[in-house]
Amino acid sequence: MSESQDGIEPLIAGLLKEIGEDPGRDGLERTPARVANAMRFFTQGYEQEPLKILNDALFDVSYDEMVIVKDIDFYSLCEHHLLPFFGRAHVAYIPNGKVVGLSKIPRLVEMFARRLQVQERLTTQVAETLEQVLRPKGVAVVVESIHLCMMMRGVQSQNASAITSSIRGAFEQDSKTRSEFMNLIRSRRDPFA
Repeated sequence: MSESQDGIEPLIAGLLKEIGEDPGRDGLERTPARVANAMRFFTQGYEQEPLKILNDALFDVSYDEMVIVKDIDFYSLCEHHLLPFFGRAHVAYIPNGKVVGLSKIPRLVEMFARRLQVQERLTTQVAETLEQVLRPKGVAVVVESIHLCMMMRGVQSQNASAITSSIRGAFEQDSKTRSEFMNLIRSRRDPFA
């Protein structure tokens, strides 16, 4: 979509006027177009389908031990204030005859994060999608993040973070499996040299 056809630009120009700014002044005259481009990027997850992300990378295997992709960085916008929240997701599953390409898990997190979100929904959407596509023995997703809507406004709590989880199947039913996952995502190590 060309900048002149973008419906976001006039909305941003109107917003600038409403807060007492002149959208035509030097420094702001291109801001509506910049914000429109940024918003399209921040919300590009609406243009993607989770099944298309995963389905071209499913493989039949006999492997049945835990698969974990941890420390997946993400950025999202809270749907209540349109302010960023960001953090890390940790995703695990126990295969039941199928695995998905490892790079697809961060892409799935990214796709859901690039929509207006609440952290709780982001967490469950990742788990539900993996459960639906892989039919694994279990899925576990933990998301840790900080929310600028809590830091910059309202409670203005500078050190608060949020942790959400979606634990299903073997992770929910077997405390040893759940503990193994939690211990593995807690372990930090230096990145590969």
